[in-house]
Amino acid sequence: MASSAKTLETLRGDIVRRYEELSPRLQQVAKYVLENPNDMALQTLAVIAERCEVQPSTIVRFAKTFGYEGASDMQELFKDEMLTQAPSPSYAERIRQFSRRAGAAGALAPQDVMHEFADSNILALEHLKSSVRKADLERAVEMIAGASAVYIVGLRRSFPVASYLAYALRHVDKRAYLLDGVAGMLAEQSTMLTSKDLLIAISFQPYAAETVEIVGSTREQKARIIAITDSRLSPIAAASDLVFEIKDAEVRQFRSLTASLCLAQSLVISYAFDMEKRGRVR
Repeated sequence: MASSAKTLETLRGDIVRRYEELSPRLQQVAKYVLENPNDMALQTLAVIAERCEVQPSTIVRFAKTFGYEGASDMQELFKDEMLTQAPSPSYAERIRQFSRRAGAAGALAPQDVMHEFADSNILALEHLKSSVRKADLERAVEMIAGASAVYIVGLRRSFPVASYLAYALRHVDKRAYLLDGVAGMLAEQSTMLTSKDLLIAISFQPYAAETVEIVGSTREQKARIIAITDSRLSPIAAASDLVFEIKDAEVRQFRSLTASLCLAQSLVISYAFDMEKRGRVR
């Protein structure tokens, strides 16, 4: 039996590292464990199993796979993390409650639709504030500052975030290039990357295969990578040096980009402030 992780961050890393070797049922549990930390801390085994759509014994088997005596031992890590943070309602539970209220409303007037999106985006932004770590933001700014050039790729739904980053970084005097794949030249565009550059890759489910390929080839070129995605199990996460896991709002199967764009703006403006501060020091 593998030795059990002593911290939640170590457990998360172990789950991501071993995810592909898990059975389909255990992968189902792994995804839920990573995406619902508050539920893991507060809910009973029966509730967690119901929400995972597995048997309680599968949760126990998952815990033992990672070296714990049982599910309760694993849950202690989630409880400990919650005690060290400011208490907040479970994001997953709040989304479930919101979706039930919104779904019960039936056909809505345009103003009602706007209110649904606004309320859901507020939840997503609150989650962004509580989930993105200070150290990760600071590290991302350092990576942008240290790169000879920043290349950005984000296709389909992710394209607005990618195009904003390229536009905004250029306006704060950072060499930035959007890999947009015009005329089918995405692979050729990506060959410009060197080991001194930084790739920012944005992709959400269903993940764009082209973005995954660019991340893989960039890793081979030994350039650094920041991923903006929706899960630690995203195919662009494993090869990245830094991962921002973003839960954008979703209303009636339409997904927003509010939280992702907020993160993008925060990175650009923080970089600009950092450059201004360095300029004053000189």
